[in-house]
Amino acid sequence: MTASNADLPVMTTETVPGREVVAALGLVRGSTVRAKHVGSDIVASLRNLVGGELREYQQLLAASREQALDRMVADAVALGADAVIGVRMQTSTITQNASEVVFYGTAVKLA
Repeated sequence: MTASNADLPVMTTETVPGREVVAALGLVRGSTVRAKHVGSDIVASLRNLVGGELREYQQLLAASREQALDRMVADAVALGADAVIGVRMQTSTITQNASEVVFYGTAVKLA
């Protein structure tokens, strides 16, 4: 996985191939909470009756993932990191109409 926010390697692995981790700067994270639009909710409910991809929700979650990832990268850049390793993503339901997306990992300095 590569971040869209910077030329900062963002890896789900514990290392960056070909590079040595020389310092761990700490935990970095980025999150967003998004709610469904009532209009999109109605369209998705109708589509749910006949089947098919719920594009309204797919677009909402895709935008949420990008925003949370960008926020995590910004957190790492603020620490002076060269990369983020061990990255994980988690989602949770806040209410029936809102979800949270969180990215987290370890900001590191590379040799």
